[in-house]
Amino acid sequence: MTDRSLYVSPAGVRRRGWTDAMVRELLGLPDVQGRDPRRYAPAPLRLYLLARVESVERTPEFAAASSALARTHRTAAVGVLAEGRRAAVLAAIRAEPILVPRLPAAELERRAARHRHLLTARGPGGGDAPAPAGSLVRWQVGYLRQALVRYETLLDGLYGDTGRREAERLLRRRLYEAIAAAYPALARECARRIALEWR
Repeated sequence: MTDRSLYVSPAGVRRRGWTDAMVRELLGLPDVQGRDPRRYAPAPLRLYLLARVESVERTPEFAAASSALARTHRTAAVGVLAEGRRAAVLAAIRAEPILVPRLPAAELERRAARHRHLLTARGPGGGDAPAPAGSLVRWQVGYLRQALVRYETLLDGLYGDTGRREAERLLRRRLYEAIAAAYPALARECARRIALEWR
């Protein structure tokens, strides 16, 4: 009969931080293999000599395999955290009430034209070219969209490609929908911008 205190089972080896692949590569075959005489089990009894396990745990090969495993776990954890952050930001964007400034039509037109003039004055060529038809409506939507820029703070916490593009698209859609609800005369232009965004 084998003294079980000198051996460790595969489950015991895993509790020490080993994976099945590490056991196969670094330990190889079990030191004791056969049927457990104390009870019937369909799987054979496999035991590894504890001294051999501890000896392998001190090798550079084990250290390299352990650090690779730790990196894999860290990467997976970062992915889970990023996905959780993405879901939280999307939920916040969906729940946030969008408050569009309410202005009389003449005041909105004046502010939109002034805003457009300031934008084109900064750009190349100045702002002296005649405006094409329908420009005032586009300018008004652009002005209102700029007035709602504070809602972009909802995107804080999303970095790189981890859901940022999806969250930006959802936010813009919600902003245009809010503008269309507040100013029904601008709904067509808002729908056009949403359609361009979701192509």
